Amino acid sequence: MPMDAHEIERRIKAALPDADIEIRDLAGDGDHYAAKVVSEAFRGKSRVQQHQLVYAALQGDMGGALHALALQTGIPE
Repeated sequence: MPMDAHEIERRIKAALPDADIEIRDLAGDGDHYAAKVVSEAFRGKSRVQQHQLVYAALQGDMGGALHALALQTGIPE
């Protein structure tokens, strides 16, 4: 069963409570999403480390219930 956008956002918010999150369904199929996540928790971390934090929040469902996620991360301005 695919993971919906609300579940993706809920999991990211649980791990990164201060995060500003925008999620788009890229294909309209509930399987391919793009997410922009901005969080203070990313400050001082490399882009790879930032993405790892988001993937960890998804609790191992990347590639399973969540087929594809184009991820953009950053810190608040």
